[in-house]
Amino acid sequence: MKFSKIRVVFSLVLLVVFVVLAVSPVRGQNQEMVRVWVSYQSERKAEVFQAITKAKGSLHYDFPRLDAYVVSLPAAALNGILNNPFVVSVEADPERIPVEPVPMSFELPFEDINLYGDEVIPWGLEAVQARQIWDQDDDGIADEGVPTGEGIKVCIIDTGYYGGHEDLKDVGDGVTGMSQVDDDWTNDGGAHGSHVAGTISALNNGLGVVGVSPGTVDLHIVKIFDDSGLWVSKAHASDLTAAIYECQAAGANVISMSLSGTGSNTKEESAFNELYEAGILHIAAASNDHVEGAEIDPYHYPASYDSVVSVAALDSSLEIADFSQRNDKVEIAAPGVNVLSTIPKWEMNIVVVDDLDLSVNHVEFAAYGNAAGTLVDGGLCLSTGDWADDVVLCKRGDISFYDKVMNVQDSGGVAAIIYNNVENEDLYATLGDGNTSEIVAVSTTLENGQLLLSKVDSLATVSTFVLDEPLNGYEAWGGTSMATPHVSGVAALIWSAEPTWTNVQIRKALVSTAVDLGEEGRDVMFGFGLVQAADALAYLEGLTPPPPQEDQLVVEILSPEHAAQFTDKDTVLITVKVTDGIHPVQGAAVAVTIQTNQFKPQTFKGITVADGMVSFNYRINVRKSGNGQYNVFVIATKDGYLGGSAETIFTVS
Repeated sequence: MKFSKIRVVFSLVLLVVFVVLAVSPVRGQNQEMVRVWVSYQSERKAEVFQAITKAKGSLHYDFPRLDAYVVSLPAAALNGILNNPFVVSVEADPERIPVEPVPMSFELPFEDINLYGDEVIPWGLEAVQARQIWDQDDDGIADEGVPTGEGIKVCIIDTGYYGGHEDLKDVGDGVTGMSQVDDDWTNDGGAHGSHVAGTISALNNGLGVVGVSPGTVDLHIVKIFDDSGLWVSKAHASDLTAAIYECQAAGANVISMSLSGTGSNTKEESAFNELYEAGILHIAAASNDHVEGAEIDPYHYPASYDSVVSVAALDSSLEIADFSQRNDKVEIAAPGVNVLSTIPKWEMNIVVVDDLDLSVNHVEFAAYGNAAGTLVDGGLCLSTGDWADDVVLCKRGDISFYDKVMNVQDSGGVAAIIYNNVENEDLYATLGDGNTSEIVAVSTTLENGQLLLSKVDSLATVSTFVLDEPLNGYEAWGGTSMATPHVSGVAALIWSAEPTWTNVQIRKALVSTAVDLGEEGRDVMFGFGLVQAADALAYLEGLTPPPPQEDQLVVEILSPEHAAQFTDKDTVLITVKVTDGIHPVQGAAVAVTIQTNQFKPQTFKGITVADGMVSFNYRINVRKSGNGQYNVFVIATKDGYLGGSAETIFTVS
């Protein structure tokens, strides 16, 4: 009876799996392969693996802590695996990608930062009050005896780490790591992970920039994305799950994730809950996929799991970034526009025409170099034209970026500039994997394209180059990817003042002292507001009294629905969630009392887990308790909190 009920639910889950996986199937041996989580009855693990092997499946992971395998299977074999009596569920393994940074301009030239030793204090450090903790006399040097992040370990799950950078800690000097995708986590082909690391912990050494924690926090790096490029490299929920377990094994206090994906996964969520319950603080990017005009954006994961802090991005005016995701899972905001940090390369992409000097983007896989010629309008560049020795403007649309660039090249053009066909959106074009060009090609916004159209027939110069890697590079990027390490760095900084504080205490301090922005209280854009390191530390040290409403337990009865109807012999699932008004409360004692007009009350007791939830099954027996209205009273208690209560009713006929 138990498994027949579960089977109905999992059949619905499987339907979702087919919809999700149809988008990006894996093909092998002339048959469609799908990558899925297969959950098994723990005592029947071997039988399930035998069935997977018989179905010609390939194993990616075995997660005994989650009673699950992650496998690629022929699509035709899925139904057989689902109907295996020892299989509990089959679920998609959704993709996880780096949250793509938005390149920004920065007022200091490269040589001022890199060659002359002038250290820049990124604006984000001041905004989050980092130096108010470790540089109170404002002399640029960490004060004696203050928290600096020392003794706390942050695990960065990203594209790798360039430990040879002049402004990052050396590998082995409090920096360890591993790679899921190759044998070298110190090779950061995407530069994303090194940029994140710089914001958290760039050295206070008079060079380049300085991090929220000034080179003192320990780091563990898990390279989850390969070197194919930020717009190409992908991982899966199972890879991320393996990564967070690696972080735990390395002794991490904080896990920083500037990555996301649109699909949730129950096993991945369980792993995050498990590690949160074990004391690890998870911090992740809300994502950069805000839809213009939309009040609420879809959830992205892992940021939208309850056990993960979802981070939005602000500009230096403390306005929400136009790309920053907006939904009710956003918890806190941090600097995420024009964030200057460390990268293992230096790239320059500019177009100069008369008085215009525009920062643009290199078209992926196109040639680098310098080109000069008369600027001409090629329209959509749908075919070749009379463009010998010209720099050709091409509007996005109708044909591929590769075909546009080839049409310019085949016409004798020296450079192609592709501009967007939608407003207020940068363009990151690619020729496609395996393609290349002999001419320089760049891409840019619609607005820049319109400016360039006004300069047609003028001399244009296109310059695009990358200095040999690896090197001591710095770039200003934008994104919730850049906001996330600000929060991770702040968490490490304040935690180092008293390592015995818990992840729950750190999280509560961050949100309780955030600067409220936007609508009063928590909102979908800023969450609770801008993270503040010094204020959070004062809160934890008792110098700032906690808001009284946060000590009150809030009880919510998730099921049954109010006034739901049942009949004799039905089982009523009673699910209760307990929060502190902000976050789930683990370890709360919950008492559920069911009372009717005819018989004495029955009481059930339980303890909430990491997501603040606890459930009870109540079997209806009309002979004992009668028909009519049943009253449900719930009381939750925990030391250090004022008790909370809730009630509901259901009817039996």
